[in-house]
Amino acid sequence: MYKHIKNILFQLQPEDAHHFVTRQLKNYANFPGIDKLLTKKYTLNHPSLEREVFGIKFKNPVGLAAGFDKNGEYIKELSHFGFGFIEIGTVTPKPQPGNEAPRMFRLVEDEAIINRMGFNNKGVDYAVKQIRRLQHRERYIIGGNIGKNKVTPNEEATNDYVICFNALFDEVDYFVVNVSSPNTPNLRALQEKEPLMDLLYTLQRHNGIKENPKPILLKIAPDLTNEQLDDIIEIVTETKIAGVIATNTTIEREGLKSDPNLVQEAGGVSGKPLKERSTEVIKYLSEKSNQAFPIIGVGGIHSAEDAIEKLEAGASLVQIYTGFIYEGPGLAKAICEKLIK
Repeated sequence: MYKHIKNILFQLQPEDAHHFVTRQLKNYANFPGIDKLLTKKYTLNHPSLEREVFGIKFKNPVGLAAGFDKNGEYIKELSHFGFGFIEIGTVTPKPQPGNEAPRMFRLVEDEAIINRMGFNNKGVDYAVKQIRRLQHRERYIIGGNIGKNKVTPNEEATNDYVICFNALFDEVDYFVVNVSSPNTPNLRALQEKEPLMDLLYTLQRHNGIKENPKPILLKIAPDLTNEQLDDIIEIVTETKIAGVIATNTTIEREGLKSDPNLVQEAGGVSGKPLKERSTEVIKYLSEKSNQAFPIIGVGGIHSAEDAIEKLEAGASLVQIYTGFIYEGPGLAKAICEKLIK
């Protein structure tokens, strides 16, 4: 059935299709009985799926990656589709429109997406309000993916992350520091050792004075060299953050089969072309660090086998996004079914 729906959605521009789907979710998923039907169809609960990672108990290891619900507006609705956790964001201190449209492109032949959204979001205060409106908040595990505003120079970036951290602290279960998006000018420079150490130490200081500190994870790019990954291991170990999300989108274009005009669009590639490199990064971090910290694996997961490959490479949890678009709303359940078997 989803194949026919996807054919219709893929007639729309990608961003228009996203807005259409989220509007329909909001309109219909909360009709009396519809939410229960969706949950019954797409959710699977089983003791063997449960995981405890960085002090949080997850009902299953399959999450929705940041980017789908940037402002925390659809957490309840998305929870019907079998996710063990949902990551919102990337949020920034102030609202910002992001880059000029069109800024998202489907590479259908590659089962991939290029995006250069540019941290479009309604600001951290809006996200806080959305989460506070949730009834039965304890039912949801929510990650807060935080970034800096485009107009904030890198020398002042730490302040933006601290603002988001403090604003979201009471609302989310864990944090993700996003310094790896290719779509905010100079952002990836913050992945260099010195500025990254400073940023993470600062967040950990703020975390340490809280009554109940929250796990802080670092989201990294797939385009880092092994030497840079060695630095990441050292940084995570020294700053004592909770773990790593591997990986964000890639700026590589090698081997893509889609329309060359689309392939040349600026932005980060997600989906199947990212699968192998993402798994390589997970495996490298896990083996080189001797499994010293948890890793959330993301990138190119379009099937249960793809998810299991990430877990076997060393990931404790996985996230999906582009696979959710290409494969449909049953992907999380399909992964969970395979994990039980």
